[in-house]
Amino acid sequence: MAAILTIPEPLDSVSHIFAMGKSAKAKKEKKKDFVKPKLKVGRGKAKPDNFTDTSFKAQSISVLHQSLTTSAPSLADQFSHQLNNINHKSETHRKDSLANLTSTLLALPKGTPPPQPVGLILQKAQPLIRDTSTAVRTQLLKLLQALPAEEVRGHAERLLLWVQLGMTHLSTPIRLSSLDVLEWLLNTAGEEAVSCAGGWTKTLKCFAGLLGWDTEPPKMKNGVKGPATMTGSNWTSTPTTAGKGAGDLKLLTRTIQVLTLYLETGLLPSWTATNLELLDERNERRGFPIWNMEAHMLPIRSGVSDPFGHLNLFGAPKDEEGMAYEGLEERVRFFSTRWKYGFTAGVERVKLEGGGVGRAAVVVDNVLRRALAV
Repeated sequence: MAAILTIPEPLDSVSHIFAMGKSAKAKKEKKKDFVKPKLKVGRGKAKPDNFTDTSFKAQSISVLHQSLTTSAPSLADQFSHQLNNINHKSETHRKDSLANLTSTLLALPKGTPPPQPVGLILQKAQPLIRDTSTAVRTQLLKLLQALPAEEVRGHAERLLLWVQLGMTHLSTPIRLSSLDVLEWLLNTAGEEAVSCAGGWTKTLKCFAGLLGWDTEPPKMKNGVKGPATMTGSNWTSTPTTAGKGAGDLKLLTRTIQVLTLYLETGLLPSWTATNLELLDERNERRGFPIWNMEAHMLPIRSGVSDPFGHLNLFGAPKDEEGMAYEGLEERVRFFSTRWKYGFTAGVERVKLEGGGVGRAAVVVDNVLRRALAV
């Protein structure tokens, strides 16, 4: 008997695979209901420093201190705001405020007064002469140079007090910055600086203390000339550059340079005085009908409301350091009596040092010879 073979029908491979995949997916979905979820315990991942939450949705963003006005603050208000910030506790704020004030003053048309009075600006700014930041002191000098010179002259006395405080400071950089401010003041209001109350006596004392030139002439005792002594003491001082660092040499040289300008302003005839003498001679030659006209006029002192204030008619008596020496002859007489020996001896010692310090001392010596006719 012949065997009967049965041949299976061919399967569609594509439909078969699709059916297997569908059943596997269904099994996985059924198992999800019986799987226990794994919970994360502990701290989450730290977010970066520059992370920004963008999950919120808002129709507007509120910015703190935003202004909806269409008009900006006036120039005077902005200037006043920056002026109040120069005494900020932050060094950066003080420097930036001084820079903004300087740029505002420089941007003003020529002849336009500052947004705030010069007296108020100096009152706020002059304490920064002793600021601990070099950048702030440098920017302060730029601000002072931007002020109108004719309005600074009336405030020279008050500004000079802060300069003297800076010159006697313990910090060498502050002393150097104070000398820079004094140089600017002498170039701007030199006559007012040396003729105001204490402007001649106190400043000379500061220079003598910085240079060690506060010495008295030798005194005769039993027919023998004794040594030169320091004022109020019995010991001598001979400043020298030996063993000094670069900072000390720079301070010494700079001090002598500014002293030269100071002595030229106080001991030598000014350009204004020379012009007045020439004017008098010209009037005499022309036969001007009003003789001695200047003697019948009020004293010409720019920026000073009380021309006779230096006489101190109704005030408390002043000591020697608070005296005002307005005349050239008065300043020369006081210098010859009180400081001539100490400054002359100090210049001779420094000239022997040579270098930049010695050259600066030679210039001072020439000024003293011209002024005192030594």
